[in-house]
Amino acid sequence: MTEQAVLASKNAHKLEELRRVLAAQVPELELLPYDGDAPVESGLTFEENALIKARAACAATGRPALADDSGICVDVLGGMPGMFSARWAGPGRSDRDNLELLLWQLTDVPDSAREAQFVAVAAVALPDGRELAVRGTWPGTILREVRGEGGFGYDPIFLPEGETQSAGELTPERKDALSHRRRAFDALAPKLRELLGLDHAA
Repeated sequence: MTEQAVLASKNAHKLEELRRVLAAQVPELELLPYDGDAPVESGLTFEENALIKARAACAATGRPALADDSGICVDVLGGMPGMFSARWAGPGRSDRDNLELLLWQLTDVPDSAREAQFVAVAAVALPDGRELAVRGTWPGTILREVRGEGGFGYDPIFLPEGETQSAGELTPERKDALSHRRRAFDALAPKLRELLGLDHAA
């Protein structure tokens, strides 16, 4: 039995990553791209915004919908950029603009105080109204310069705890195994199987 769900994101990198992440635990799930309108992310938490996106995609397609809301939270900045990570440098600015602004803001912050964590909340919304959101975190520190060209977003300036390479230098396989998104969707996967009735399918 194959179940189809949509990913409430137009980010091709994210779709590819989540297909890899979910393949091991929910191989019956075919994750489809979503080309509908993006809702206003008016939530005050990662959880609220993830559910807003999942509900909108579910309502638009009539299919189960997955979504995530994620960002980088820097301790010395009081957890910012947080939910504003994707637009930290302003409307229409690029990933590079965002990370360069963050590096500039941390210029005078010593290495001992550059702790940060990536946070991701994975959410699912079903046509029958059931929904769920779970959180995953990936601790580390902010580097002083860009390292690596892989990944996306703030990956090239994030050094994961216990690693010697930035998230932008890690192989896709290594990043998949460690990332905040992996941790969130790993926590969601068994609950997703239950919600979709996959464990009881013939």
